[in-house]
Amino acid sequence: MMASHNLASKGFAFLYHMPRVKPVDHWVYPFRALFSTHIVGDEPILVRDFIHSALYDPKHGYFSQRSRSVGVLERSIKFNQLEGRQAYMKHLDKIYKDSDISWFTPVELFKPWYAHGIAESILRTANLSVPLKIYEIGGGSGTCAKGIMDYIMLNAPPRIYNNMTYISVEISPSLAEKQRDTVGEVRSHLSKFRVECRDAADKSGWGEVEQQQCWVIMLEVLDNLPHDLIYAKDQVSPWMEVWVEKQKERGTLKELYKPLQDSLIKRCFEIVDFDNSQKTQNRVISKAQSVWSKKLLEVLHGVLPKMSLIASDFSYLPDVKVPGERAPLVSTKKDGSSSDYSSYLDAKGDADIFFPTDFLLLENIEHYCSGWQRPNKGESSKQGKKRRTIILDTSSFMEEFGLPSKTRTKDGYNPLLDDFKNTKFYLSVPTHNTK
Repeated sequence: MMASHNLASKGFAFLYHMPRVKPVDHWVYPFRALFSTHIVGDEPILVRDFIHSALYDPKHGYFSQRSRSVGVLERSIKFNQLEGRQAYMKHLDKIYKDSDISWFTPVELFKPWYAHGIAESILRTANLSVPLKIYEIGGGSGTCAKGIMDYIMLNAPPRIYNNMTYISVEISPSLAEKQRDTVGEVRSHLSKFRVECRDAADKSGWGEVEQQQCWVIMLEVLDNLPHDLIYAKDQVSPWMEVWVEKQKERGTLKELYKPLQDSLIKRCFEIVDFDNSQKTQNRVISKAQSVWSKKLLEVLHGVLPKMSLIASDFSYLPDVKVPGERAPLVSTKKDGSSSDYSSYLDAKGDADIFFPTDFLLLENIEHYCSGWQRPNKGESSKQGKKRRTIILDTSSFMEEFGLPSKTRTKDGYNPLLDDFKNTKFYLSVPTHNTK
C-alpha cells in the first residue's frame, strides 16, 4: 500500500510492497516502449491491476519480455583484489556497461557469499532431523538456489544434501529456464531442484496444504508486487479506491476515485483500522499496508502452515520522484542511461516499478495471516503467538551468518556491509506457543 500527497494537498495511501538496492544508476534494460494505454482497455482497472500488467503481462510486461532485465555475472567479483570503494565502483560501472542489462541483485553481485549466508542461517535454525525442503519465490537467474545448494553440499552432513528438495516458484518462463541452466552447472543438484512456472500468490497452483516443515526465501520479491492506491481529499474525508482509466479523446491515462468496495482492500483496512486512525493523517499513512503482501503471505501461510521465512528487500528508496508515502521508484533505461518517471502511469512496459517496505508493518501482516493477531481490538486470538520474528539490517545479517571477509577490499571497505544500508532481512519461524 502506498500513501502519497500531491501538490493540491490530496492524501493518498498505497497498499505497499517491498525493497531493492541501487548501488549505481543502472537499472532498466533498453526496450522498445509500448504505450501504457495498451494496458488499460475501455473499462477502468484498479491500480494494482495496472501495475501487474505493466510488469508481468505476457505481451508487454517489463519482466515477461526481458530475461536480460536481471543480470548474471560471468564470474564472481574478487573483492580482496580491489583497492577500495573507488576501485569497486569503477569495476561495477564497467560490468554494467559491458553487460548492458537492467540491474544486478545483491545475491548476484556478492555471489556466492550472499547465498552462503542465507544457507548458513537455514542450517543453524532448521530441524535437520527431517528432510530439508526449500521454496524460493521469484528465483531470478538461479544464483541464489545454486549458491545455497553448493553450500549445503559442501558444509552440511551428506544426508542433509542427499535428501533435500529445492523448489523455485517463478512467474517468468524465460527466468525459469535460466534457473534450470544455472543450477544444472552442478549435475548432482538437478535431482533435488525443480522450477514451477506459476504465480506464487495464486493459491490454486500450490495444491493441497503441506504440513511438512519447510523454508520460503523471497529476495527482492515484495518490492515488485502490485500495489493498490487509496485516496482521501483531506484528513476528514473518507478513503477512496483509485482506479486507472483511459481518456479516449486524449489517449492518455488518468486516475478515477471510487468509494471503497474491493474486498481485498477492505480486508486490509480491517487489519490496520484506517477509519479509527483517520484523525491523525500521519498515523494513518504510517499504517498503510500492502494488499498484495498480505495476499501472498495469506496464501503461503494457508498452504505451508509450518514454513520458516527469509525475506530481504528495500526498507527505503532515495530520490523517488513519484509523490507520496510508500511511493514506488519507476525507472527506465534508454540509450545506455537511466531515468526515473514522476508517475507510475508513465510505465510503458519498459520501466521497472518497485516499492520500499516498512518491515514492522510486514511483521504485523504476517502475524495476522498466521492466525495470531485479529483485526478488531475487542477480539482476541484463541491461540498464542504463532511466529517468532526478527528484523536485521543486511550488514547485521551477513556479519552473523555470512563471511564478511570475502567481500572486503584491501583498504577495509566492504560494499556488502557499507553500501546496502537501505535493505533489511526479515526472518520468521513458527513457534510451539499455541496456548
